[in-house]
Amino acid sequence: MNLRKIKKIPTSEEIIQQFPLSEAGLEQIAKDRQEIKDILAGKDDRMIFIIGPCSAWPREAVIEYATRLKACGEGIKDKIKLVLRVYIQKPRTTKGWTGPVNQPDPLGVPDIEEGMKYSRSLMVRAIEMGLPIADEALFTHNAKGFLELLSWVAVGARSTEDQEHRIFASAIECAVGMKNPTSGSIEIGVNSIIAAQYPHTAVFHGYQVETGGNPYAHLVLRGGDKGPNYGLGSIEEAARLMEKHQIKNPAIIIDASHDNCKIDGEKSLEQQENIVHSVIETRKKNPQAHKVVKGFMVESFLKPGSQKIDPRKPEEVDRGGLSITDPCLGWQETEDLLKRAAGVI
Repeated sequence: MNLRKIKKIPTSEEIIQQFPLSEAGLEQIAKDRQEIKDILAGKDDRMIFIIGPCSAWPREAVIEYATRLKACGEGIKDKIKLVLRVYIQKPRTTKGWTGPVNQPDPLGVPDIEEGMKYSRSLMVRAIEMGLPIADEALFTHNAKGFLELLSWVAVGARSTEDQEHRIFASAIECAVGMKNPTSGSIEIGVNSIIAAQYPHTAVFHGYQVETGGNPYAHLVLRGGDKGPNYGLGSIEEAARLMEKHQIKNPAIIIDASHDNCKIDGEKSLEQQENIVHSVIETRKKNPQAHKVVKGFMVESFLKPGSQKIDPRKPEEVDRGGLSITDPCLGWQETEDLLKRAAGVI
């Protein structure tokens, strides 16, 4: 193998022992997971909003955001189930920062041991505040210590066709959103749901195992190379394909960011808001859309926009809640969006 050993890192069990979750936290996760499943299955009329920073950095700003989100959620909880994005893993189209789990200080050097501690402690803190959390399944080999904390998981556009990620989705116990690939193909996105809902034979911790299949695997429409796919035509196509393939609990989450919110090739913050309101109106007018569209993904932080960081100029980095990856809605826009959405759902 073309690699060199850098240092030995603690086991997942050791990290878990350093940052344990209370019994109340474990009970909260079980409750949140079931509520999300009930929404996807049509047993609960609320909508899910998976919302928060593009990347879970820096820690203090994420905690401040979580505090505000928790307070905001109290007034809308009868209409909206809030799930906090705590994205510790970042897929890259080519190269770049792969998230705090690998490099907790994006201005420093990779340090997986410190990244595991950073990520686990942040997730535990958010859960103990009473918030369900979500992350992307990117590094499946490093899931223990994090996966059991999650109430919702995404399989990203670059991973959705990967057999290992499909098997992983088939094995996990919480609801998992399978994104359409970067091409925008809805059919491939639905194929990934079929795979995730199906049992697979695999190797796990030295055993041949069979996964159970995940009946709450569902579709996330995030747009693609050819443009957005949050409109009624795309929703109807997805619903038709899910019905054709007899998908259990057919459900769609609309990703209001990524390729859905691009205008002239650039991501538009305002378009995220427009997408949410547009799809809610579509749901009100179209029974099929109302039946299958169950929520949204929104990238949001304390300050609107994003920033490029230069490791040579750490003093210029805004650590007050301005994204260092994709642009995010600011807090005021976020609060307005959630309250307005809750008023019309």
